[in-house]
Amino acid sequence: MKRKIILDCDPGHDDAVAILLAGIAEEIELLGIVSVAGNSYIENTTRNALILAEMAKLDVPVFRGSSKPLLRKQIVAPDIHGESGLEGANLPLPTKKAEEKNYLEFMAETVEKFPNEITFVAVGPLTNIAKFVLNYPHLVSKVKELVIMGGGIKFGNVTPRAEFNIYADPEAAQIVFNAGFNLTVFPLDVTHQAKIYMKEIKEMQNFRSEITSKMGLLLEFFHQTYYDIFKIEGAPLHDPCTIAYLINPDIFEFDEFYAQVETKGELTYGETVVDYWHLEAPNSKWALKVDREKFIEILFDNLKKYN
Repeated sequence: MKRKIILDCDPGHDDAVAILLAGIAEEIELLGIVSVAGNSYIENTTRNALILAEMAKLDVPVFRGSSKPLLRKQIVAPDIHGESGLEGANLPLPTKKAEEKNYLEFMAETVEKFPNEITFVAVGPLTNIAKFVLNYPHLVSKVKELVIMGGGIKFGNVTPRAEFNIYADPEAAQIVFNAGFNLTVFPLDVTHQAKIYMKEIKEMQNFRSEITSKMGLLLEFFHQTYYDIFKIEGAPLHDPCTIAYLINPDIFEFDEFYAQVETKGELTYGETVVDYWHLEAPNSKWALKVDREKFIEILFDNLKKYN
């Protein structure tokens, strides 16, 4: 049976790959895309989601989500994703428009229509998911699973201890971690194992469809900014890990932990504080390892399906 998902994202280069993977994989039924401010401002992330959906010929609605964090000052990531949030290739402006329906109503109505069948996949800041919890607490238990890309056990990427998606709205993340979701987390510890290298990016640029070849150009930009900022060889495909997990969870190794989000520390604001020694009952499942070769195989096998 296909996994029915709503993809909450802030495209973003790795978000773009996640959208394409979710839109074509036979194991997944993509019911909708919801934007959120994160890698760039909401105008950009919404536009980018519309561009990708249209270029990929995905017959799914796109909703404009939250434009700012719950409490903290907004941050974006132009040093990684460029000013538009998706730089590196010339992309056409979308003719597709965002839906007029409020995204929270869409999420709630979908969960009510398919109780215990809907998976939320959140690969940006968790603002939209936290607002869902605050507005529809009675529906949390009816969500099959919440799969997020965020956090880190051993390290961060925007501060020494905090990962960008969590740091961009720690208060939202803390609400989500304590909401009672069946929660699966893909932290930096595993997503930095899911790298795509330049040889593979060049191969993608030769795929037959316009959207996948342009994705190769976008990833070349992403690969370069990661090297410029972090001196990392290979671009970590953070967000597509969540979709690859829904396609084939066996390529990952997991453990269960109790985790909370630091919202007050001067040096640790935005850190996911993980009970690595299992002193408390777990509230989340964390991916720790990935078979990179099988991950790339899943990615390429699916992206080659685009015409």
